[in-house]
Amino acid sequence: MLNTESTLQLRLWTVEDYHKMAQAGIFEPDERVELLEGKIIWMIAKGTAHTSAVGRTYKILENRVGNRAWISIQDSITLNDRSEPEPDIAVVKIDPLDYADHHPTPSEVYLIIEVANSSLKLDTETKAKAYSQAGIKDYWVLDVVKRELHIFRNPTETGYHSHLILTEYGMVSPLDFPDLEIAISDMLPLVNVR
Repeated sequence: MLNTESTLQLRLWTVEDYHKMAQAGIFEPDERVELLEGKIIWMIAKGTAHTSAVGRTYKILENRVGNRAWISIQDSITLNDRSEPEPDIAVVKIDPLDYADHHPTPSEVYLIIEVANSSLKLDTETKAKAYSQAGIKDYWVLDVVKRELHIFRNPTETGYHSHLILTEYGMVSPLDFPDLEIAISDMLPLVNVR
């Protein structure tokens, strides 16, 4: 019996290809995309809960980390030749040139945080796998819908060995800053109580 199905071949893009496309104006100026595992992904529109959580979390980290790290919001991280995501928040090593000549790489990343409103599956599965394969040792996904924090640690080639979910009443500390204790409720948008 002949196999009439053909195997679908995908053209995977490199970071270099991705940069050339951006420079050539292939993406619209207001188009939000990122490169993940060789695929160009349109990023989901940010809602108010997402924006609030990103802002609140950034402020907490900025105030408490101080001069020990650089905190970036929705800036590129180069994981490898085929992945350059733009995490909602990245806590990275301080660079004397403020990353003017390159995006942070895994060896320069302390912590990555994604805020999930409608992207929980993407953030906890696809992105978690990409971050784990790149060796990102501390990856958090703040779920603003269920008001939980997913903590991924112990990266391997197949995914994180540790996945802990804390409620909004929990406390968490980044691996590289154990003295920095954060109330998860402080990261989440305020609940409208009337």
